[in-house]
Amino acid sequence: MSQPLSPGTKLGRYEIRSKLSEGGMGEVYLAQDTKLNRKVALKILPAEVVSKQERMRRFAQEAKAASALNHPNIITIHEIDQADSIYFIATEFIDGRTLRECMRNAPMKLTEVLDIAPQIASALSAAHAVGIVHRDIKPENIMLRSDGIVKVLDFGLAKLTEQVSSELIDTEAPTRFAFNTEPGVVMGTALYMSPEQARGQQVDARTDIFSLGVLIYEMVAGRLPFEGSNTNEILASILSDKETPLLARYAREVPIELERIVAKALRKNRDQRYQTTKDLLLDLQSLKSEVEFERKLERSTPPKSASGYPVEPAESGTTTESSLGQTASQAVTTSATTINQRRIVVAVAALLILAVGLGAYFYFSRGQGGVISSVAVMPFVNESGNSDVDYLSDGMTESLINSLSQLPGLSVKARSAVFRYRGKNIEPQQVGSELNVRAILNGRMVQRGDDLTLYLSLVDVRDGNQLWGEQYNRKLTDLVTLQHEITRDVSQKLQARLAGADEQKLAKHYTTNPEAYQLYLKGHYFFDKRTTAGVKQSIEYYQQAIKEDPNYALAYAGLADAYTPSDVMLPPRETITVAKAAATKALELDETLPEAHEAQARVLLFYDWDWSGSEHHFQRALQLNPMYAEAHHVYSHYLMNLGRTEESLAESRKALEIDPLDVLLNIHLGWYYLYVRRSDEAIDQLRKTLNTDPTFQNGQIFLGQAYEQKGMYQESLSAFQKAMTLEGNGTLTGPWLGHLYAVSGNRAEAIKTLNHLKELYNRDAVSPYDIAIVYAGLGEKDQAIEYLQKAYEKRSGGLLLLKVEPVFDDLRSDARFVDLERRIGLTQ
Repeated sequence: MSQPLSPGTKLGRYEIRSKLSEGGMGEVYLAQDTKLNRKVALKILPAEVVSKQERMRRFAQEAKAASALNHPNIITIHEIDQADSIYFIATEFIDGRTLRECMRNAPMKLTEVLDIAPQIASALSAAHAVGIVHRDIKPENIMLRSDGIVKVLDFGLAKLTEQVSSELIDTEAPTRFAFNTEPGVVMGTALYMSPEQARGQQVDARTDIFSLGVLIYEMVAGRLPFEGSNTNEILASILSDKETPLLARYAREVPIELERIVAKALRKNRDQRYQTTKDLLLDLQSLKSEVEFERKLERSTPPKSASGYPVEPAESGTTTESSLGQTASQAVTTSATTINQRRIVVAVAALLILAVGLGAYFYFSRGQGGVISSVAVMPFVNESGNSDVDYLSDGMTESLINSLSQLPGLSVKARSAVFRYRGKNIEPQQVGSELNVRAILNGRMVQRGDDLTLYLSLVDVRDGNQLWGEQYNRKLTDLVTLQHEITRDVSQKLQARLAGADEQKLAKHYTTNPEAYQLYLKGHYFFDKRTTAGVKQSIEYYQQAIKEDPNYALAYAGLADAYTPSDVMLPPRETITVAKAAATKALELDETLPEAHEAQARVLLFYDWDWSGSEHHFQRALQLNPMYAEAHHVYSHYLMNLGRTEESLAESRKALEIDPLDVLLNIHLGWYYLYVRRSDEAIDQLRKTLNTDPTFQNGQIFLGQAYEQKGMYQESLSAFQKAMTLEGNGTLTGPWLGHLYAVSGNRAEAIKTLNHLKELYNRDAVSPYDIAIVYAGLGEKDQAIEYLQKAYEKRSGGLLLLKVEPVFDDLRSDARFVDLERRIGLTQ
């Protein structure tokens, strides 16, 4: 088309109002749909595209697939049509600005980034689920509406334009496409393309993940991770082995967790990136929730300093992006350093844990003006810029909490209670009031080249006075000597106060290998994410830790936990073998390790249905560490399975007393209320917890069950639908959704869901226990018991709840059901 369309021109039922933009894809106009009386955007296809029948056929096929996407963050395609030899696409009209326009003046605020990025990731996740890869994620293809809704443009249009050489790709403000599906052809916009795109290789969803990583980097830093004066330089930078500069170089206050997320999305090797956009989305949502919580906390806190030790000034010349602001989200970073640096940092971690632990106990025993019997170990602060120390700060703090928790007469606040203060300057009096403790422990480290400065401080929350503090200035080469010096100095003060057994607890080392220690901390961090991807990563790190130190009992215990099933499907037999061997090895190495007993108890419960053996190890773990929240939690599972409901609820509440902010523990208390038929309490507990983390899929499932139990079927359906959105394949939610359809009278949908579950069952994707749930809802008792028998033959984990599961109440009088309970061991 040679001439632009004038206002008033009609193309079928569309009347042109004004021209919106022009680019390599063609001209875009604002038009009025005269039939439906709505504004639309018309994209006019270039003549050179229309003239090629094969390209038009491929384009129409992809556009139809894209038009089927029904997602709030994806632009809606109304139709593809032609009028007077003009081919056009009619889409919804978006009244807003492109992301490019929003980024033009300065880096974006952290809150804006964490609002926009998850919406883009959600759109990509929906598209990838149906096999559509965007291939051209860039600021020009992202629109922000005035109400904050993000829209991703041009899905399914990536194969439209002719092949072009990389020299023709626009590197300034790119809007043109250079796409083709054949290997060997460069596809994408140079500034945002992945290495596989730059090489002309076949692409998949991970290409969009890389491009989104570039986009997030640009939003935060105000610049791109890969730059050059021309296309060849840009492509060379993308294809090189050189890592991208850390975001902290350009935005010093960037959360370390965001640094990790972006670094993982930008891995040059796509096998090392996020493998699904859903995993990326969950990490972004988790970070957003944490930052929002910290912002609320910050708004309720007076802006005063309460470090309890001298504040080191920032290095001159350091740039801080005020637009990001300070956040407490200093989580694990995977930035690489040399092996020697890692060993140094691990040595520092061990040193601090020992020194602070001994010093803290001295003052708890000795006190000033009264006995100090409660403490909060505040997250250690790294002010050196060394990302490895940032990475280890979580593990160091948690290790110290665990060590001090074992001392008699000392109450130590759990990890979840103190980590919400990470990075915040809050008055000791406020921390003391909120956490109900008498003292707080602060730690700070500063590394400048070969120089290391350590600050340790114990603060009385009543008046903010420092009870004890020490500063150590040493060379990194003197770390071993320094460790002995601090241990000797503090031990001399404690000799008359600390009993031998307690001193042994504090001084206990689970490994002397710094590499094994670091790998264990990584494994523990990823396991604590409680996601499928996180557990897989934790297994890799635990195995590497064991390889470094074959006598590392704590790593064996972690490996056993990671291999223990968390749903109704048992893992492969070889996995069971590994879990059992790891738990047994942990106990052989250290019979006094609570984690080893908890791991053995899990294995005996979930794999062997060895009730007496499992309870023995649960009780032994809690005897060794009464403040072990996870052991209380899993023991409550054991008790609920046997119908010892009040004991189970007591253990669950005990776990929450120790770790009151743990989302999983809060969700599971609501779940337990279901089994004692207290649906109102279940709904209240689950809704309250989901308000802090609505992405917790099992929480939505449990909430749906609670609403169903109360007869609130519409609310139940809504909760299950949210769970399905979070899950994707429906293997966890499907059985409960089918049961809901059945009991609410929608038999047709129940049968439809049942047939789908049977297809999944034939592929070993769901358990026969899941099929039984739907049959029970339909009132077909024989079929329900038939599939429960099959579940028994497969030793499905869901059977452990048979004694208390409400959906099977109508089967309890059946002799076959009673016999099944007996064979599982649920009747004593």
